[in-house]
Amino acid sequence: MWRRGRPVALGLVLLLVVPVLAAGTALRLNYTGELREGTKTRGKDAIWLGHAWVDGRKKDADLTAFAARIKGTGIRDLYVHAGPLEHDGTLPADRYPRARWLLDGVHRTMPGIRVHAWLGDILASEGPEGLRLEDAGSRAAVVASARQVLDAGFEGVHFDLEPLHSDDRNYLSLLDDLGALTRARKAPLSVAAHQIDPLPAAHTALGVVTGGSEKWWSQEFFGQVARRVDQIAVMSYDTWMPLEGLYGGYVAQQTSLALEVTPEGTDLLMGLPFFHEDDLGHHENAETVAAAVRGARLGLGRTDPGRERFGLALYVDFAAEEGDWAAYREGWH
Repeated sequence: MWRRGRPVALGLVLLLVVPVLAAGTALRLNYTGELREGTKTRGKDAIWLGHAWVDGRKKDADLTAFAARIKGTGIRDLYVHAGPLEHDGTLPADRYPRARWLLDGVHRTMPGIRVHAWLGDILASEGPEGLRLEDAGSRAAVVASARQVLDAGFEGVHFDLEPLHSDDRNYLSLLDDLGALTRARKAPLSVAAHQIDPLPAAHTALGVVTGGSEKWWSQEFFGQVARRVDQIAVMSYDTWMPLEGLYGGYVAQQTSLALEVTPEGTDLLMGLPFFHEDDLGHHENAETVAAAVRGARLGLGRTDPGRERFGLALYVDFAAEEGDWAAYREGWH
């Protein structure tokens, strides 16, 4: 029976292993090659900043040190955590009591830097708890929360809503309403975006295997989102990649896929892993800043080297180490 079953078993192994090996080889090759001249900072980078900047924990000395830290870099936008939103879309005003201190301090010490309110919440897309985008009242409350932070002095609003499934029409409707508000206020609207299907319909296949959980967006949906915002920042980390070469090749691929569908008028930012963890989704020895920067430069050079509205987004300030900052400066400036 074993002898008769061996061809079937071998076939199943090959069916599973060969595509994985082929994909890995393709990603590793994607990380090779020369970096194109001019694929460096355009002065449109961003960084996500933790809640400590608006709740009273940060002081004047911290602001001075941060200003020195980013001087001479391409960082223009600060996504400062001012949430989270309540599950009904509302935002208690006491979540950002020191916003005015931060805004005044940034304008004084970092001229030209914009401060965005970073708002987010867990979506009830894979469980019973969270914000429900299908509820029109909740979407209206999210728009009101955006108006609230703009009234408080923030110069833009940045949304990170997760887990957000591909092709969510309610999310697109929310972005349409938010865009009407931010355009009227002449304020930038930005979002944190999921990665793009590395293979056609990968998000659908993963949803079937996991019973509903999705990691990627379709490239078409990514483009639909990008056309509705001023900035879109790809969360190009937590990729499951076990090796640095594979991760760098994956970032290069993601950069190319995103560039293909992001309009010229929208800032495209590729996320850098400024944090250190070791789990199934993120291996710090593989997901390095150096690999992400090189991957982004390779993707940019191959797909749209003249794109001006392109940058890197650093996640996140409170977990960054000196080596992360050094790799960002050395690789991108």
